[in-house]
Amino acid sequence: MGRTPTISREALLDLADEIVRQGGGGALTIGALAQAAGISKGGVQYSFASKDALVRALIDRWTDRFDALLGDPAPADPVDFALRYIEATRVSQQAMNAKMAALLVSYLEDPANLQATRDWYHATFARLAGDSPEAQAARVAFLAVEGLFLMRINGIDAEGGWTRLLDDVEAVLRRLGRP
Repeated sequence: MGRTPTISREALLDLADEIVRQGGGGALTIGALAQAAGISKGGVQYSFASKDALVRALIDRWTDRFDALLGDPAPADPVDFALRYIEATRVSQQAMNAKMAALLVSYLEDPANLQATRDWYHATFARLAGDSPEAQAARVAFLAVEGLFLMRINGIDAEGGWTRLLDDVEAVLRRLGRP
């Protein structure tokens, strides 16, 4: 009979999240997580076979949380979807920092992870489909928000400018997307 786990997978992900926040993606190792959890490396590997599996689980959790913030708006209304995307980005970015974003970028170096990300973007663009001016405005707003995310990774938010720019995207979408 096996031993009862002393720490859950979710608790390990909480600790991994904190390690990344404090030290960046490079600080996240099986050993560092084991030390933070007060367990052996084997104990961590019981839940996550490798660092890649750990990073994938952490990013899956971040993505699931973002998708939950996004909700399930009707795909027939791309403006509503884009407005929800802006709000979900605003809320999630309060928790996301550049160190976590850098880990996300390194995650994309794996072709399988890159394909999963591409699939997510294809599904998102399907929700923004259409030839109407509203759908076009929604797509441009989505692209602007994604651009802001990349700019934030590179330090544009040093003085809170990122939030004001996100407000601008939302204001323009509301003007153009609701004739």
